[in-house]
Amino acid sequence: MPNILVVDDERSIRNSLKDILEYEEHQVQTAENGIEALKLIKNQCFDLIFCDIKMPEMDGIDVLKKIKKTNYDIPVIMISGHGNIETAVEAIKIGAFDFIEKPLDLNRILITIKNATDKTILVAKTQELQKRIENKYQMIGSSSSLSNVKIIIDKVALTDARVLITGSNGTGKELVARQIHEKSNRASLPFIDVNCAAIPSELIESELFGHEKGAFTSANKQKKGKFEIANGGTLFLDEIGDMSLDAQAKLLRVLQEKTICRVGGDKSIKVDVRILAATNKNLSNEIDKGLFREDLYHRISVIIIKLPSLDERKEDIKELSLHFLNQICSDMSINNRNISEEALEALMQRKWKGNIRELRNVIERLIILGSEEITKEEVELYS
Repeated sequence: MPNILVVDDERSIRNSLKDILEYEEHQVQTAENGIEALKLIKNQCFDLIFCDIKMPEMDGIDVLKKIKKTNYDIPVIMISGHGNIETAVEAIKIGAFDFIEKPLDLNRILITIKNATDKTILVAKTQELQKRIENKYQMIGSSSSLSNVKIIIDKVALTDARVLITGSNGTGKELVARQIHEKSNRASLPFIDVNCAAIPSELIESELFGHEKGAFTSANKQKKGKFEIANGGTLFLDEIGDMSLDAQAKLLRVLQEKTICRVGGDKSIKVDVRILAATNKNLSNEIDKGLFREDLYHRISVIIIKLPSLDERKEDIKELSLHFLNQICSDMSINNRNISEEALEALMQRKWKGNIRELRNVIERLIILGSEEITKEEVELYS
């Protein structure tokens, strides 16, 4: 059950609220003023705080401000016998979870506690999910070739320059795109990825720009495209080299005019989207073959980041292997596996046509089929 702190200079209110909450099987501590409350908060963890507004020495608004500076995620419920809209609005702006007027209503208190604790659980789950996502998209390795890529990412991230990421399959092109987005001023806004190779050419226009109801046979309702969904954020066009020439022409127009028009519509919609693109093809060769527009190439390639293959950064294999070992065991909810130095050396000697993606698959296979400590023999058998 939540550990709750009640802060009020009126003993009768403190005790009444304490009795009510303890009857509901919550753990409760009390403080008769703001200074005492802040001392308790400094030394203990509370899941929820009830705080009176009118108190001597330090009023509740000042207490709330100090709490939010150091313990931002703790829900604080302000209570007052002199409630007014201005005070309530000020408290909410500072970060109070709710504002309750005296005399306190039991049902309102219990509902507010439930809502606050639900929010705390949701925030904790969100933070855990965010941590997992960040771990998933870490750039692992300290080789000079990867360090050079990281330097370029740091330089380009804070700009709105369009970036073309090139490299073989499995080298981590999406990871680089996500790193650029996360380090940019658009990090709090959407990151939308589109696999251009996976969308049929006749649907790519609808996928990117959206469509109006009735635009074609199966368009039974209006749909926003990826450009609209990504507005303000980043749009990652993966495998852009597989985009049809017709779609390339429409994309070029959008990049020039910064407006889109849904399929079947006639209204221009302004969009503010940063474009990151990736390909495993040599676009210069594709241009020579007439398969890629040269003008579009120059639009999307203000900065070009070429990713090294895993065979070009073999010194990172040990670090990557240990990272995948821990990550996969965690995802599978199994005890961490160990891997011998001889096994790591065997992985470093191997050729990696599938690059980092192939290495991760091999590590997962070794975890499933190998022993508690993965051996050189198992690497040779299962890779």
